[in-house]
Amino acid sequence: MTVLKQPIVLIYAARALRGFGDGFAIILLPVYLTAIGYGPADIGIVAAIALLGSAATTLAVGMLARHYQLRTLLLLGAGAMVLTGAALPAFEPFALIALVAFFGTINPSSGDIGLLVPLEHASLAQGVAHHKRTATFARYSLIGAFATAGGSLAAALPQLLLGTGLDEVSAIRLMFIGYALLGLCAAGLYALIPRQPAAVATSAPAVLGRSRSIVFKLAALFSLDAFAGGFVVQSLLALWLFERFELSLVQASVFFFWSNFLAAFSYPVAAWLGRKIGLINTMVFTHIPSSLCLIAAAFAPNLTVALVLLLVRSALSQMDVPTRTSYVMAVVTPEEQAAAASFTAVPRTLASSISPAFGGILLAGAFAGAPLVICGVLKIVYDIALLLSFRHIKPPEEVGSIQAVGAESLSEAASSPAARTTDSAVIARLSQR
Repeated sequence: MTVLKQPIVLIYAARALRGFGDGFAIILLPVYLTAIGYGPADIGIVAAIALLGSAATTLAVGMLARHYQLRTLLLLGAGAMVLTGAALPAFEPFALIALVAFFGTINPSSGDIGLLVPLEHASLAQGVAHHKRTATFARYSLIGAFATAGGSLAAALPQLLLGTGLDEVSAIRLMFIGYALLGLCAAGLYALIPRQPAAVATSAPAVLGRSRSIVFKLAALFSLDAFAGGFVVQSLLALWLFERFELSLVQASVFFFWSNFLAAFSYPVAAWLGRKIGLINTMVFTHIPSSLCLIAAAFAPNLTVALVLLLVRSALSQMDVPTRTSYVMAVVTPEEQAAAASFTAVPRTLASSISPAFGGILLAGAFAGAPLVICGVLKIVYDIALLLSFRHIKPPEEVGSIQAVGAESLSEAASSPAARTTDSAVIARLSQR
């Protein structure tokens, strides 16, 4: 077998396969559980258990990263994806479904959570220059979002297959088998990633050193964001649309296609904005308007208004994904990148695993839009806290840019006629920038 020398391309391709699978699994999971007799509260509990399991497996992977190569752990994660797709349609008792959800890889949220995500992030960050890092993660997120959009359209297949003699439950089970096959293909791609030399593989233990305090502070804030998002994980949002507006499966698949398409479009915009106004500003000032749209959607008088608001939200809410990842990778040392990815991912997943159960209960209450309002308000609190805490901590490319501007200004000042009379004052002023 020929081993390719472009591991980043392989990571991108595997991300596309996983995104396609997540795209239809996120929508079909609540439909499948409803079809076999479970209600909104049960579905919320399954979503919470799935996210809790993601946190546990991600933490385990973070601990194993010091002993095994990233390639080996990526293969392990792909194997878990295969087993998930094969096991989920085989059981109907709630306890067994919960067990598969806990140890499996089906993600009820939108794609940036799971044991494979920090491994892929660490793989991408290795060897990428500072000025290319945000664009690399934006491209990774873009590919994932486009693939998820395609998977959302594929979620309509079970309804289209009803005319072939299959019932809805059987058709959805076939889709889960397809999810397992996608995991098998991802494993094939991971297997092509070159092995690291032994010296490289063992020289960077997955532990935090001097960056510990900043990583812990970021993890705490990201956890608040994730806890808020857990009230409206995509599976619960789909369930809200099904029950509040009686959206059909075909209509839902089209809506989530455009939702993911707009999210994909936002990733390169986020990279561009990050270069212009900084990573933290990009995260905060795109996130707040998206949260306001989510809150407004909870009070939408009809389906059209709700969908428009949710689509605007989709175009803005994910701009923090590549910028957030790039920021974390930038403010830690290269030796700490794998550990930082894990230590920020695990608390996020743990926090997001708490709220879906409450979200499911609230969906069955008198005001079904309550989870949307709670999510939006908490996310705005997170954005303000992030801005206040980290606006002065710049990644290397932003510090370099400021220094370059200062150096250019010094040069111009020194060469101007006015500078010759006020040389020391000008230089002193510019040096303070």
